[in-house]
Amino acid sequence: MRIENSFIPVAGVGERTERRLWERGITHWDDFERDAVGETTGERIAAFIEDGRTHLDAGNARYFDSAFPSAHQWRLYENFREEACFFDIETTGLSHSRDDVTTVSLHRDGETRTLVNDPDPFVGDPLTREAVADALGDASLLVTFNGKRFDVPFLETTFDLSLDAPHIDLMYPCKRLDLTGGLKAVERDVGIERDRPDLSGYDAIRLWREYERGADESLETLVSYNRADTVNLRTLMDHVADALHDRTFAEFDAD
Repeated sequence: MRIENSFIPVAGVGERTERRLWERGITHWDDFERDAVGETTGERIAAFIEDGRTHLDAGNARYFDSAFPSAHQWRLYENFREEACFFDIETTGLSHSRDDVTTVSLHRDGETRTLVNDPDPFVGDPLTREAVADALGDASLLVTFNGKRFDVPFLETTFDLSLDAPHIDLMYPCKRLDLTGGLKAVERDVGIERDRPDLSGYDAIRLWREYERGADESLETLVSYNRADTVNLRTLMDHVADALHDRTFAEFDAD
């Protein structure tokens, strides 16, 4: 489902009004005519479409991030899929004020990069403020799992950054599909496989401690685990977007 299929960002247009428009065959901005709704709502929709076209042409995801209700921000994905950055962090604990970030993996443009909290890591690149800002600062769309509560606050606190790009936290749209639990549980439910399904966040802490004591192979395992998280986020986001499309819009989609 694309942004251009949506009317719900407009004040006075809720899910029922949007659905009524779709039922009348108005499934795209190109189909809209002002007399399809009341005068005031029609003017608002027309103004939104005009502004929306300008912002889409400019690749401005922030405009739509602000415009869409939070429950429907997943609709940004199809338009900004290729500019999305999928990322995940590993840490030494759960407190972003006391614990450290150990690795950050990012999957973007089909490539995966890992930053490691070591000034000269034998795998990956050094984890620095500049590297994080460079990797995430120009992303049109961030995709995480529980990143709004965990990954982003951790990085902002650790590196004194403001990561305010549009952000789809997959934990919430997954709940709309009755997919609950942590990322690994959701992956199992939708059939995403891992090379090392036995590893968990607790193992990530153990592996880092082993690396600090000189076990290089533990860092290799940790990086592999962290990178799998980000690659799987892309697969999961594709699944969730398709499933929510089917639930929300597929019956009206003529394509």
